[in-house]
Amino acid sequence: VDVFARRLQVQERMTDQVADALVESLHPLGVGVVLEAAHFCMMMRGVEKQGSKTITSALRGSFRDDARTREEFLRLVHNGTR
Repeated sequence: VDVFARRLQVQERMTDQVADALVESLHPLGVGVVLEAAHFCMMMRGVEKQGSKTITSALRGSFRDDARTREEFLRLVHNGTR
């Protein structure tokens, strides 16, 4: 993740890059990546919502194609952010 985060980056692209790197390196049946990030451009410009965060996701293989796997993954991620 740090390799991709060092660059000037669009969050959606970075999420896809992390998922694709995991697929290329590990050759798993599926990959799920959920990325929550603060947007410093908003913070630096003085936008009223200081500390606002954006969540993006990228799903590959069984995490994308199998509804049960996808639902379980997203439920676990959601429960972990409470």
